[in-house]
Amino acid sequence: MCCTPTRWVAQRETWASVVSPWEEALARFPDHTPFLTPLWQRIWWRHFGQGREPLLLSFREGQRLLGVAPLCRQGETILFLGETDLFDYHDFIVPRGDEEAFYTALVHTLEGLPWERLLLLSLREDSPTMTHLPPLLRRRGWACQVEEEDVAPGLPLPSTWEAYLEGLDRHHRHEVRRKIRRLAQEGFTHYYAINDPNVLWGFLDDFFSLMRRSADAKARFLTPQREAFLRDVCMALAEAGIVRLYFLEHRGQRVAAALCFDYNGQRLLYNSGYDPAYGHLSVGLVLKAYTVKDAIEGGLAYYDFLRGDEEYKTRLGGRPRRLLRLTLWRSPPA
Repeated sequence: MCCTPTRWVAQRETWASVVSPWEEALARFPDHTPFLTPLWQRIWWRHFGQGREPLLLSFREGQRLLGVAPLCRQGETILFLGETDLFDYHDFIVPRGDEEAFYTALVHTLEGLPWERLLLLSLREDSPTMTHLPPLLRRRGWACQVEEEDVAPGLPLPSTWEAYLEGLDRHHRHEVRRKIRRLAQEGFTHYYAINDPNVLWGFLDDFFSLMRRSADAKARFLTPQREAFLRDVCMALAEAGIVRLYFLEHRGQRVAAALCFDYNGQRLLYNSGYDPAYGHLSVGLVLKAYTVKDAIEGGLAYYDFLRGDEEYKTRLGGRPRRLLRLTLWRSPPA
């Protein structure tokens, strides 16, 4: 695939050929997350890509890589790879400084492809896609709709645990301290993280068990297909040093678990679970607080609670950040 204007070239890639330019673009893309890596997306494709056509595009201007578009086609719709059940963020992979050239090339390329709707999910409100793409498309007469899809709370991390606690709302600070103290008074409690890929597989059994027991919605979410995907992606991320699987033990029993990813100077809390028999001790909240503490002690700069407006995220200091859905049509919908 090669189009106008002549100063740039759009190349349709395969899964084998796209990895190198994708990783090159990520290295110069400031706000990337594990969900935007070829590792995560290729494993998703292996488990869930049936019925879709991959549309992996790279854009170059001479020898300079302008970015990568990880898209696919389903019927008359073009959309990002992955859906909101397993991806907290989506975006194009655009090195800083090349945004204008990349989105111009993308729009010219889209004009030459067959589609009726372009559906872009889970874009952060500060994404360059939201700044550059809608104006370009509206100028071409394409209908454009921006909707709020969800929120993804997070917080910048201070240098100490005490500074973090002092930064919480007074009531929430009191509650966190009280719950930690109460659990300690109930007997020996400690937490730890598993990050060794040689042993992670077995610990994932306990993690999934605690997820299922903690809420009916989580039990329904963990279909065999999703569990198989999560096992594969966790093992691959563990090999890359990204996974931190936390457990809270109380009197020798694993009573809570939290799956985190440490990536790009941030800790991302992906999912969690706890034993309802210990719910009165707030073991789930206490473990999440400990993962914040551990992130601070590890020198990380940001804690991302990821998608969802659950109350505990506010109690632990999360500040809302919007996720947006961008939908485009070649002509206005009926």
